[in-house]
Amino acid sequence: MAKKRILIAAGGTGGHVYPAIAIADALKAADPETEIMFVGTRDHMEWEAVPKAGYEICNVWISGFHRRLTLKNLLFPIKLITSVFQSFGIIRNFKPQVMVSCGGYVAGPVGWVASKTGVKVVIQEQNSFPGVTNRMLAKSAKKIFTAFKEAENYLPADKITLTGNPTRGTLAQVSKEEGQNSFTFELFKPTLLIMGGSGGAKTINDAVRKNLDVLHDNAGLQIIWQCGSRYYDALAEEIETEDYPNLRLMAFIHNMPEAYAAADLVVSRAGASSCSEFMILGKPSVLIPSPNVAGDHQTQNARSMAEAGASELLPDKDAVDALPELVTRLISDQEKLQKMNIAAQSLAKPNAAHVIANEILELAN
Repeated sequence: MAKKRILIAAGGTGGHVYPAIAIADALKAADPETEIMFVGTRDHMEWEAVPKAGYEICNVWISGFHRRLTLKNLLFPIKLITSVFQSFGIIRNFKPQVMVSCGGYVAGPVGWVASKTGVKVVIQEQNSFPGVTNRMLAKSAKKIFTAFKEAENYLPADKITLTGNPTRGTLAQVSKEEGQNSFTFELFKPTLLIMGGSGGAKTINDAVRKNLDVLHDNAGLQIIWQCGSRYYDALAEEIETEDYPNLRLMAFIHNMPEAYAAADLVVSRAGASSCSEFMILGKPSVLIPSPNVAGDHQTQNARSMAEAGASELLPDKDAVDALPELVTRLISDQEKLQKMNIAAQSLAKPNAAHVIANEILELAN
């Protein structure tokens, strides 16, 4: 039997790339002989993340079309034509049986060419409101794997399997004590984890900076604050860390299992991957959706979590003023946190990557 060859296109953000890597890992676990090739763009994070995970990646020259008038849009038709020719070359040389779109504009031309050349197309959609690329490819897809039930309002329902989002295998839980020790915290003090993604979230940072005294001193919280690389230097210079002995200000968190284990409550944007991790780990959360994303999909993600009782939704415009009261009230209410923990876990689908991988391998046959 010929080796199975799976082409995976994902790009732009970790929300697209990390689920794609999780699927690739599950494919290799199910059938180590499977050949996997990624497609991405050189100027985005997949160009480093994919090789670091042990997979080959090839480049397609494409970018998004800006909604406002910009000179970059003049290049878009040239990039689109080039990316289609590049996609033909990749598919002709690699000869995949299945092409998997995990979203991002790079998946558009690759998925279109795959559908026109007889390659089976599979979609993995992370958000409750699907991205434009996956909506475009949905008509030609053989199967669509979703993380939120609400996605079926925008995609062909007869092709959908609700699997949850594939998550990183590195998120194995560690004990509360191990987590607290890793940040030199006291075991029985309440701990708040604040995440803004690798780039940071300005609104979240502003809300924490303005209310740091309230959260650290008045509420007596131990705080892990991942502010993002672009904001770290300015915040580190502004904040006298010796005045906040229970604050750990970080550009990026490299030991996420320990950070999650230490945390009693998480404050975060509502990206699909983060939401899926909160579900699997049962972490109560305050979700502050970014208003600057396509289709306002983060608000829809957060609303799904909030309606299930797993999270509290805090609008971006209210975050600076409302964050301290909400956090203080939640983190001091153990009964509420326990209910949120149970609700989050009830939404979790920890075997998502393996379910998707097995379906892909069946199609490849």
